[in-house]
Amino acid sequence: MAEEKTAIVTGSSTGIGFETSLMLARTGFYTYATMRNLDKSYEIMNLARKDNLSLQALQLDVTDDKSVKNAIDRIVNERKRIDVLVNNAGYGLIGVLEDLSMDEIRAQFETNLFGAIRVMKAVLPIMREQRGGTIINISSIAGRFGSPLFSAYHGSKFALEGMSESMRFETEPFGIKIILIEPGAIATNILKNAKVGQKAAEPSSPYAPITQTWQKSWEHFFDQAAPPEEVAKVILKAVTSDNPSLRYTVGDDAKQLMEARKQMSDPEFEGLVKQQFLAQ
Repeated sequence: MAEEKTAIVTGSSTGIGFETSLMLARTGFYTYATMRNLDKSYEIMNLARKDNLSLQALQLDVTDDKSVKNAIDRIVNERKRIDVLVNNAGYGLIGVLEDLSMDEIRAQFETNLFGAIRVMKAVLPIMREQRGGTIINISSIAGRFGSPLFSAYHGSKFALEGMSESMRFETEPFGIKIILIEPGAIATNILKNAKVGQKAAEPSSPYAPITQTWQKSWEHFFDQAAPPEEVAKVILKAVTSDNPSLRYTVGDDAKQLMEARKQMSDPEFEGLVKQQFLAQ
């Protein structure tokens, strides 16, 4: 029964992770809202106490092997099983590839890709032994096509998409479902929390004009952003479905862009992206 199931959500201090943790807890899942910094857990725990939710805040840094192991060991010790994992922790890195340092690119992949892998590798043996479970990987429409100034971010999401597709074949015999969620513009702190490459922020960069143009276009792209609750609703739908799809796109903008991608040739779609993100 749903009320007996245990869910883990990474990156739960704000945005999609925050809303997903609350929604899962409100629909009967015993939920671990995990985050790197527990000092940011006050708001979600306050709501959980107010609504008498089965929700715990738990420290988990997806870039740290020991932190992941300690968190998963504690959850298994307390709950004996893990039914749902939502890999949500991640951030955006702004800057053209030439301006980004190798350390900056590695850090982007360490969180967005290897962080998800690290948590999945900790959870998969448990789900395999119990012969069932659902892993939700929060990707993005950025995992389906490229746009300027986010090459490292797109790369991490493309990689997560390919890995998730392959894993579906590997985990199906054990009753484990792998699902990708692909939001478009969502009203979270992603722009506020995005990291700008050190060289990318310098006016002397030959790419400085395109960076300034992009910033204006990207802010406009978020004018009609969907609330993070919309993503949480889609995650809940996927988690509770007997036969979930591989991919769920969230937001009208994401759906329109993905439909355009299917219908257009590569040059046509590149023109659309330039219009969206590089228009003066």
